[in-house]
Amino acid sequence: MPITPDQQAEIDDLRANPKPTLRAVADGMEAHLYKAYDVLDHGFIRVIDYMGDDAAICQAARVSYGKGTKSVQNDEGLIRYLMRHWHSTPFEMCEIKLHVKLPVFVARQWIRHRTANVNEYSARYSILDREFYIPEADKLAAQSVINNQGRGEALTGEEAARVLEYLKGDAARCYDHYEEMIGQEGQQGLARELARMNLPANIYTQWYWKVDLHNLFHFLRLRADAHAQYEIRVYAEEICKVVADWVPAAYGAFEDYRMGGATLSSKAIDCVRRMLKGEDVTQETSGMSKGEWREFMGVIG
Repeated sequence: MPITPDQQAEIDDLRANPKPTLRAVADGMEAHLYKAYDVLDHGFIRVIDYMGDDAAICQAARVSYGKGTKSVQNDEGLIRYLMRHWHSTPFEMCEIKLHVKLPVFVARQWIRHRTANVNEYSARYSILDREFYIPEADKLAAQSVINNQGRGEALTGEEAARVLEYLKGDAARCYDHYEEMIGQEGQQGLARELARMNLPANIYTQWYWKVDLHNLFHFLRLRADAHAQYEIRVYAEEICKVVADWVPAAYGAFEDYRMGGATLSSKAIDCVRRMLKGEDVTQETSGMSKGEWREFMGVIG
């Protein structure tokens, strides 16, 4: 169960007692506040707090652009200009704080995005729950033969069943030993900060994660991408839904210029110009490496 009864009671209480405020609010985000959205088998995301909206981005931009900008561009046009020209600081005026429950191995990948504030559940003070991420059978795949950090063909039949049994059995066995080491209440067991080292990487942890919109967009561009690892991508995709309701103009520009756009090198742009003139450009005449050419052809089709 992703949400515990105590957490659900807290959410129900918070949503039943709204507080008046003079600060700007985003109606789309207000609908998401405190709600938990399930991810994977035991995980979730939920919004704890936020600051700013599309108008806050424009307000910050107009402070630096000077008087009169409002009459020249509407808010959506300004936001698209900022995104198009990589003006990042106005997007930093918006922040979001999320409560996330996720497997430890996903958390270790997630934490590489260092431009956020994080406070994680401590296994030094508390006992972790017996909850492990066990993939669905169709998510079990062999190592890719062309990508050292990716997946290849899905495992099937007896091989998939064997892997699932290993995952379930090893996780259960490790947790049994964890419980034995820390002992029962009133017993003098091994210190929790030591006992935790025997737990597998698919056990669930939780944290509060606060990040500004500029750095959140960077996270989403990488982790909501089709090439990202499935187990972190599903979290990013769920966050995307929330952000789209929070700052619809900014998210629309992000989808257009970052998720759906591409950055071309000067060599790639030169190749496009030559192709438009009717020249038959090949990898050998492009000045690009094989890897660059493959990625370039993937962009232009």
